[in-house]
Amino acid sequence: MKNIIITGSNGMIGKLIMLNCLSGEGVETITSITRKTLGIKHPKLIEIIHADFLNYSGIEQHFKNKDVCFYCIGVYTGQVQKKEFKKITVTYTKVFAETLKQNSPNLSFCFLSGQGADSSEKSSILFAREKGIAENGLIKLKFKSLHIFRPGYIYPVTPRAEPNLSYRIMRVLYKPVSLIFPNVGVTSVKLAEKMMEVGLNGGDKLIYENKDLRI
Repeated sequence: MKNIIITGSNGMIGKLIMLNCLSGEGVETITSITRKTLGIKHPKLIEIIHADFLNYSGIEQHFKNKDVCFYCIGVYTGQVQKKEFKKITVTYTKVFAETLKQNSPNLSFCFLSGQGADSSEKSSILFAREKGIAENGLIKLKFKSLHIFRPGYIYPVTPRAEPNLSYRIMRVLYKPVSLIFPNVGVTSVKLAEKMMEVGLNGGDKLIYENKDLRI
């Protein structure tokens, strides 16, 4: 039975993973570190409301004895200024992962990244560069098990308010386009299922590209 910690559980993929873990077998507890309540009550769920994602000293006890982490915090390009994007994408990841490594060094860390993440950290594209920096930071921490997931466009199976015009267009075009270019993206359900499968059962890849997520 696994003890899981998750952050980003108010987001599309984090919430799906959390719900799958709550209803699935093999999970003893799931600790959600979140800024606002999930509105869910479940005997397996431990909800920790925490505002400062740069300092976990006050709740560090909740990082102990964890077997699997699903890190699903993210922000869309253009939603925030470049400095804030870097803080959320790189610094939040670094602080959370370092706290977790100190308290649960033998866990499996599953990181939701994105297609095009640049491991060289030299891309002129903000998303690619900062995701690459975040990935490299996790690799340097040398977790017992690390899995990085790089989906393309994530098709939301459950309707939602899209963050911008390009996402509204992609939602309409995804199904016909994916028939011709299958690796343009992956459904939210399939991505969440794959991350949960690898997190709970193990996987043979460090980096799962979009084509690996569709299997």
